[in-house]
Amino acid sequence: MTEKRKVSESIVEVVRMVRPNHLNAAGRLFGGMLMQWLDEAAGMVAMRHTRRNVITASVDNLRFIHGAYNGELVVIIGKVTYVGNTSLEVRLDTYVEHLEDGMRRPINRAYFTMVALDEDDKPTPVPKLVLETEAEKAEWEAAQKRREMRMRRKEEGF
Repeated sequence: MTEKRKVSESIVEVVRMVRPNHLNAAGRLFGGMLMQWLDEAAGMVAMRHTRRNVITASVDNLRFIHGAYNGELVVIIGKVTYVGNTSLEVRLDTYVEHLEDGMRRPINRAYFTMVALDEDDKPTPVPKLVLETEAEKAEWEAAQKRREMRMRRKEEGF
């Protein structure tokens, strides 16, 4: 029997506070720090789905929409959007959460491709993804297009 898991089974929400050591020279959250947090969250999502060790294969569409500043809470929400044979795509949405009202303002979105590893650190098959909602189905279709673009870029040497 082929293993299958729902999108909801691997959702991860990570909350980090921006501290002075996370800031760049302009006083905003350093992009490299956010990338580290995103990579960690993507790994957690992928590990929950595969129940295996994973590695990051690529990062797509890392878009910085707004900055985050000292003392602000950064919320990263990750979920699986697509699975292939040994790899899966993880969508990460990042927000700043305002303490006064709990409202979240989007500051970043990224897509990570993760690869599941076996005990010998070789790529290994991943569980299939059960799509339950129309939004999950739409995300799957968009992920297929992103995958095709990644494959084209790879073939063209980009």
